Amino acid sequence: MPEEPPVTSAERVMLRTVNGVEASTLTSLSVGGGCAAKYSAARLEELLKGFVPVEAENLLVFTLDFFPPLVDDPATFGRIAATNALNDVFAMGGVPLLALSIAAFPEELPTAVLGAVFAAADEQVRAAGALLAGGHTIRDTEPKYGLAVVGTVRPDGVWRKSGARPGDSLFLTKPLGTGLVLAGHGKQLAGDAELAGAIRWMTTLNGAAADVLRPFAPHAVTDVTGFGLLGHAYETADRSGVRIRLGAAALPALPGAVDVALAGVRTGGDPRNRDFAGPHVSAEGVPDELLALAYDAQTAGGLLVSLPADKALSLEAEFRARDLFLARVGSVEEGDGVVLEP
Repeated sequence: MPEEPPVTSAERVMLRTVNGVEASTLTSLSVGGGCAAKYSAARLEELLKGFVPVEAENLLVFTLDFFPPLVDDPATFGRIAATNALNDVFAMGGVPLLALSIAAFPEELPTAVLGAVFAAADEQVRAAGALLAGGHTIRDTEPKYGLAVVGTVRPDGVWRKSGARPGDSLFLTKPLGTGLVLAGHGKQLAGDAELAGAIRWMTTLNGAAADVLRPFAPHAVTDVTGFGLLGHAYETADRSGVRIRLGAAALPALPGAVDVALAGVRTGGDPRNRDFAGPHVSAEGVPDELLALAYDAQTAGGLLVSLPADKALSLEAEFRARDLFLARVGSVEEGDGVVLEP
């Protein structure tokens, strides 16, 4: 992909008249960015009733993800969007093979802005060991970008959400709070250092964590994104026919995330995630700021992993040896729903 010229100050000024409205930044053109823009999980459940999952022996891993801007720098937006889409393949135990861009941008945006998004996404796809093979771009008043990704996986090595078993230990491979930090930064409740920390995690591919995890044959894996930790934990519990027990004090948080929650900030995805998972979550005695962290919509979040408890210490040792993040956050037991305890 040819290099695009950098976005100049003059071109940044041009953003102010995009779609005939004052718009000085990419995020000012979107209603809600990142995975917080996901359709409500509760409404999706209703919408998809009656659809039968495809069963095919030779079906490749194929996933799609895109969303509006959650940061103003075009290259950072492209890198985060690409990471988020590529991570869906890693969450299924696969390895990305190729990707196609899905892009929607106002025509008034400078070409260099789009070029920066595409170039950064291409760089991240290559870092994942795949190729960005093309894509499709349409005109739209709200910018959106993402990828459709094809990956490969051994038929006997596909990771599902439905295999968690009583006695398993639960782990997270990234800290929580991307939505809270982004919202807090916009309200000057989180600083540039906290924002940079969140961006670092949102541009971290889950490939290295998946490589370490693969030999351990986990029972269930999912990536924590727009439905928040409690939404994705409930999905895993429900599909596995088990109860998931999480420790609120054990939840890893990005620097600044809990402080933002303590200040009363809640992200756009918070009420939708509570609507979806709340009826199935018991959280008596849990401080509200930690409950907000657990419901916070994550973008390009880490893996939620369920594997036999007797493998837990070995898994922790492997992650330490490779200097990778890992936090034990709970366990699996007989029953149903999710318990978040203080």
